[in-house]
Amino acid sequence: MGILVHRTPRAKSLWRRTTLPTSCCSPIARWFLTPLPPVLPIVLYNGAEPWTAKTDLADLVAPSLPRQLRHRQPQMRYLLLEERRYPEADLARLPNVAAALFRLENAQAPENLQRVIACLVEWLAGAENASLRRAFVVWLKRVLLPARVPGVEIPNFSELQELHDMLAERVKTWTQEWKDEGLREGRREGRQEGEAKLLRRQLTRRFGPLPSWAEERLGQAGETELEEWGDRVLECRSLKEVFGGSA
Repeated sequence: MGILVHRTPRAKSLWRRTTLPTSCCSPIARWFLTPLPPVLPIVLYNGAEPWTAKTDLADLVAPSLPRQLRHRQPQMRYLLLEERRYPEADLARLPNVAAALFRLENAQAPENLQRVIACLVEWLAGAENASLRRAFVVWLKRVLLPARVPGVEIPNFSELQELHDMLAERVKTWTQEWKDEGLREGRREGRQEGEAKLLRRQLTRRFGPLPSWAEERLGQAGETELEEWGDRVLECRSLKEVFGGSA
């Protein structure tokens, strides 16, 4: 074994310096001389909170490294597609499956779903897209539709065209059920928001202005936690006790 430095123009395009068998005719050496295909790392993010993570691997490395070591650290930047930053009007003008995925997740009514699925039926026609069509079918059947119309029996379907036709028949029924579920969810969120607001006022009156960690806990709390903390306000002597002893 030895250090083999390739100096041919073709090898320079790979900017590789690696430990290889000294025979440049070996299969491993030939593999490293073969140009690699382009790679585009993509992150599709649909969370409610803004994306705050680093988008370059190099930014995760400690900045205190010596200069000689710093420039040899791995670097890889990914493309971030953050769903919340794209309004429906902009997404509707983009004829690609990523935009369609975002539109499906943000659909406010069955007829909106139907329009996006009609686009997918057209874009993904052909045998070469069979696996992608199947992936959309599985996700719609197991994830999106059960969340949008919980408790409703969803007929079995194996193709996007079948789902499109089914929505055409059931759009009125599902629209009402979708609205009812949205109202129930809105009431739950409104009740929870009201409890958090009341608890914030009580805590402020008892302990003074709230530190950032307490505001963060209130913002992330569920209904059960808010009720538990509300019961402790008058009994506990500090904010840490109210929140269970942890900041």
